Amino acid sequence: MYKQHQIRQWFCWFYPVINWQQPHLGLLCAASVCLVWAAPTMMQLPGSKLLAQKSVSQNLEAASLYQQGVTRYNRNDLQGAESAFRLALQRDPDLGMARNYLGNIMLMQNRLDLAVAEYEQALTINPKLGEAQYNLGLALHRQGQKEAAIAAYRQALVIDPTKSAGQYNLGLALYELGQKQAAIAAYEEAINLDSSNAKAYFNLAIARQEQGQIKLAIAAYEQALELDPNNAAAYNNMGSLKAIQGQTSEAIAVYRQAIRQNPHNTSAYYNLGVILYNQGELKKANGILKRAYTGYQEQGNLEEAQKISQLMQQIAQMIEQQRQTTPIATPVENSTPVDNLVIPEAIPVEVPILFEN
Repeated sequence: MYKQHQIRQWFCWFYPVINWQQPHLGLLCAASVCLVWAAPTMMQLPGSKLLAQKSVSQNLEAASLYQQGVTRYNRNDLQGAESAFRLALQRDPDLGMARNYLGNIMLMQNRLDLAVAEYEQALTINPKLGEAQYNLGLALHRQGQKEAAIAAYRQALVIDPTKSAGQYNLGLALYELGQKQAAIAAYEEAINLDSSNAKAYFNLAIARQEQGQIKLAIAAYEQALELDPNNAAAYNNMGSLKAIQGQTSEAIAVYRQAIRQNPHNTSAYYNLGVILYNQGELKKANGILKRAYTGYQEQGNLEEAQKISQLMQQIAQMIEQQRQTTPIATPVENSTPVDNLVIPEAIPVEVPILFEN
């Protein structure tokens, strides 16, 4: 007998926000959402045609400086843009969009308090400025003020109910506060608004998985992979859920597809090896686990490599016992005792990324 292999959490190297572990039907699964902030929402202004179409200010000098700020902002000349916007505001303090752009600049420079202040001033000037309301939600969310961020996202959606990114970020914030069913509803609405958002499907799958909605989670993972076939975490999680459902052959197919998509997906090798082992296909399992062992060694993950090494040693002993007791070596189905089952892991690798609008 030997100990079950426990799941090890991997965190993406960007901004780790949430991790969770929840048992489902006796099998421990894990998933994680990491929030990666997109650039603040930008108004796609028509450049040099702006003043000809509509003046943003009755003060022509202020309007000209504002246009210069927009041009520099779009060229990523943030210092020049900030200077131009501030000069424009000196001439016309009611330029709400100038405040919104200044908030964007502060947010991109991680000057969060200043970003919040600029967005709030923009909304004081024009309470119906949906871009500023949404961006205020981003800044508050980044500060860790999740409840305030949720309020800002919801207000932005009142102003513009068609903003998919607002629903998406709302779902993230609700998830972080543990309001999983509300998060699911927000992700579903984000998908209704933008059915091409693979990350929304992925987050929806994770939330459903945590709620124990296994079949619905699998369906969402399938949609995420249809849109983004390179999402390694979606393959790993979906494979584990199929194993939970007793869909062993389907789980094997998922892991093999994951390996075809990414031959360096070490977790897929491990999970495939585990399932083959639990099926009693010891030689096949051993060969696959060798790939996982090599992968973890190359990653410098010696702890996991050591665990796999121990499992491979146990498999070698079992193969030797079969050789001694069986005159002709034949595949043995389900030869592994139930309490020896090794648990496939569902691990976070990729993170949801907000699309810039």
